[in-house]
Amino acid sequence: MTYDIAVIGGGPAGLAAAIEAKKNGVNNILVIERDRELGGILQQCIHNGFGLHVFKEELTGPEYAQKFIDELRKEGIEYKLDTMVLDISEEKEIKVVNTKDGFMSINAKAIVLAMGCRERTRGAISIPGQRPSGIFSAGTAQRYINMEGYMVGKRVLILGSGDIGLIMARRLTLEGAEVLAVAELLPFSGGLTRNIVQCLDDYNIPLLLSHTVVDVIGKDRLEGVTVAKVDNQFKPIPGTEIHYECDTLLLSVGLIPENELSESAGIEIDPVTKGPKVNEAMETAITGIFACGNVVHVHDLVDFVTEESRRAGKNAAKFVKNQLSNEGDIISTKAEDGIAYIVPQVIRLENIEEHLDLFMRVRTVYKDASLIIKADGEVIKRIKKRHLAPGEMEHIQIKRSDFNADKIALLTVEVEVKGGEDE
Repeated sequence: MTYDIAVIGGGPAGLAAAIEAKKNGVNNILVIERDRELGGILQQCIHNGFGLHVFKEELTGPEYAQKFIDELRKEGIEYKLDTMVLDISEEKEIKVVNTKDGFMSINAKAIVLAMGCRERTRGAISIPGQRPSGIFSAGTAQRYINMEGYMVGKRVLILGSGDIGLIMARRLTLEGAEVLAVAELLPFSGGLTRNIVQCLDDYNIPLLLSHTVVDVIGKDRLEGVTVAKVDNQFKPIPGTEIHYECDTLLLSVGLIPENELSESAGIEIDPVTKGPKVNEAMETAITGIFACGNVVHVHDLVDFVTEESRRAGKNAAKFVKNQLSNEGDIISTKAEDGIAYIVPQVIRLENIEEHLDLFMRVRTVYKDASLIIKADGEVIKRIKKRHLAPGEMEHIQIKRSDFNADKIALLTVEVEVKGGEDE
């Protein structure tokens, strides 16, 4: 089987990339999805708040996904469900399997990686204690409640204040459970401010910053959880323990881009984002293999995933049509003071049409600060920010005309603090 473009993943990133590639003149496209339906994680996100940037209206996750599913079908783009990708090669050969077609080998001129991310587990953070039932990742609990119709518990404690944990605190409350508290290891929340307000404050659910779970009680079913305050080295402080009698512990302790396939193909991975290093076209270090969405870096808004994936799809189409330049000088990006990472990691000016999009996260919370963008040490842009937080991804656009110098080797972004870090 041969396709011009194969898209691995039928979630919001894969759908947007495939549709954009079709709109840019490539017809022979296949989307490969391992789940039973298209839409990815959006299908279990029945809360609203999606689409404010892309559609200028507030949608639920399934509503947002359906718009892209409808467009995919309208464009006549082929897709396979319940299909698992086993391996991809540098030569862009994809080995897949499903129960209908069996084992298949697919060759593509270009591949778009859109596999998303997965949740960190209890084992990843080494929570001590017994291993009773009643301990779920927040996303698993969300799927049980919103898609499978199962209630996971009645008295709940949540560890981690990422957006999934915050949203599940509200969701469980609305379903009749009592959410006792949300404990967060860091001194600030990892979620969006709007979710802290709408999911915790509005329901009087306590947020315990600088706290973690130090013990799990119960043999067959969870009976209780002990939480303690931590010091600035994240070590529990003796004497600060709080015991909660509960039957459910939800873990919302971070997301990891799912890149086993990327690594098997030999794609270079960024040690900070845990996703492929990409250039301005969202192309990885392997020519013709592109990546987008949460497989590159974990986003907080699906609207940003869509915009990034459209760029990947458009450039994959350009690659197939031999319109994507692989020549010219390379500019590297570097995260300086206060910045955790920057995507893309490398830039070719030849492929930038109107503006360059940079995505990044800061390392801690700042107020009254500025983002300073420098080209070879010279400031080319300064953006004032009243509030910066790691839970909210920053997006900077730089006009093509702002790159005045004939040759630039390094583009940096740093935080300039005026008001100081928030306590």
